[in-house]
Amino acid sequence: MAVAYTLLVLFLAVFVAGFILLVMGAINFHFSNAEIPPGVNQPVKLRIIHIILISRAVVGRILENIGICSQVSFVRYLQGRKTLGADPKLFIKDLCFEKVPVRIYQPKVPSASQWRGVMFFHGGGWVSGSLETHEKLCRSIARESESVVVSVGYRLAPEHKYPAAYEDCLNATIHFMKNIEHYGVDPARIIICGDSAGGNLAAAVSQTLAGRSDLPRLRAQILIYPGLQALDFNLPSYQQNRGVPLLFRECAAFFALQYLNGDASNLEEVLEGCHMPIDIKLKYRKWMSPDNIPEKFKVRGYKPHKPHEFKAEVYETVKRFCEPNLCPLLAEDAVIHQLPESFILTCEYDVLRDDGLLYKKRLEDNGVRVTWYHLEDGFHGIISSFNSDWLSFSSGKRGLDNIV
Repeated sequence: MAVAYTLLVLFLAVFVAGFILLVMGAINFHFSNAEIPPGVNQPVKLRIIHIILISRAVVGRILENIGICSQVSFVRYLQGRKTLGADPKLFIKDLCFEKVPVRIYQPKVPSASQWRGVMFFHGGGWVSGSLETHEKLCRSIARESESVVVSVGYRLAPEHKYPAAYEDCLNATIHFMKNIEHYGVDPARIIICGDSAGGNLAAAVSQTLAGRSDLPRLRAQILIYPGLQALDFNLPSYQQNRGVPLLFRECAAFFALQYLNGDASNLEEVLEGCHMPIDIKLKYRKWMSPDNIPEKFKVRGYKPHKPHEFKAEVYETVKRFCEPNLCPLLAEDAVIHQLPESFILTCEYDVLRDDGLLYKKRLEDNGVRVTWYHLEDGFHGIISSFNSDWLSFSSGKRGLDNIV
């Protein structure tokens, strides 16, 4: 019995040591491939957050490989832990709008008039993120802007592919609009807001509702470093920030493919630009050309990309990337010019920076009033980190203040 116990302890010790070495090796690999630009806000904190996120992803991958749980499930589990209690300034309630989970934040302070209403769609690459991950952000927006905020817990990929997330956000928004009197919200002051993938969903829902005469007209849309297209992953910002946390170039394409069809096997072809035929590229060049991006954003070593040879078989699997409900930057002018006043936040050290810049130009060219705020020292995800205790970022707080 003693020998068996000793062998068991030795086996566990070796297993744990091997597990730690494997994790550390994987972390070191990802860490060495990360780039922290000298101009980024509080680079040491960003590096710490990057290590934490990479550690979580690596452990999740190992657990998946040994058959315990999927990497996505592990990441979602860690994200889903609810730690915040009651808020002295807000009424908070979980409901369902058309079978879609929502969390409503309503100020306790009496209002002399009706509230402003904000529909909020969280980021996370359509794969992760939840009502919990953006709890602090939604509370802050509700408190500081004295608005009723409705956070939407839409279905996630790859289990629920496009257009599931879009449909959930659209249906929840329409339900809110049709029942506005129950929440004390002014129907003339309804705003749609989202960050990252949530910014994509906000833009798509805004476009869908732009032509609806049976619903209140949206007052505004707030797009926080939105991802708005999947045709070109070689725009200047994708080249310049390809290895900058918290969103790598490869991850952006991976998430888009996961949302589209739950399969990222064509990742390399999409990154190289082999997935779109020349006629499609020419059709959308007027809106997607790097020529539409101000020269000052190209000074950090941008070089025009020459795509590899078109692959028709890849296009067949990803051709829905041309649908505006998935890639809102590709919507026709007839839709764009109906959109409400818009606020767009971009970050200099973000692969999605140019998506925001291109959409800003499209809106302005179609007579839509745009308020643009650019965080010159910001990185992707910085707004969600504005109030993460000792890992908060002053630039993220600045961005949030402007959103409010």
